[in-house]
Amino acid sequence: MDIETRAAHPYAAVRATVTTETFAKIADRLPEVVQWLADRELPVLGAPFLRYLRVTGEEFEVEAGIPTIAEVPADGDVFTSTLPAGQYAIALHEGSPDGLAAVTDRMLAGTARFDRDGDRWGARLETYFTDPAVQPDPSKWTTEVAIRLADS
Repeated sequence: MDIETRAAHPYAAVRATVTTETFAKIADRLPEVVQWLADRELPVLGAPFLRYLRVTGEEFEVEAGIPTIAEVPADGDVFTSTLPAGQYAIALHEGSPDGLAAVTDRMLAGTARFDRDGDRWGARLETYFTDPAVQPDPSKWTTEVAIRLADS
């Protein structure tokens, strides 16, 4: 696990509350966000990500987001916001997304203090660097888990 300082960064996203069984309900909406940005001629400035806002034993409140240049007025289900600046714990995962929970569990088992209040997270992200349309083999996908550290 590495520590990285990041600047605040705007993004466009959609939000949903999902379970493990209904997770595709939010992940499958990333193309909708990309199209929303394209319709407004706003550039995509990075890889797609999922931002976990709330995590309980049974459900997740998640945003499916795309980094962009600026916050703009919301329209429909798509909104813009900004990922907070700060120090983030970072871990890269090579392989199927099925292994991401274990990566996150290892990070959370350490001594770092994370930006969280109970089941609410300041910034807990999974960024997907591999396009499945280009690389269909999940064993070759690269995903970054990044969790904002608590301010000292």
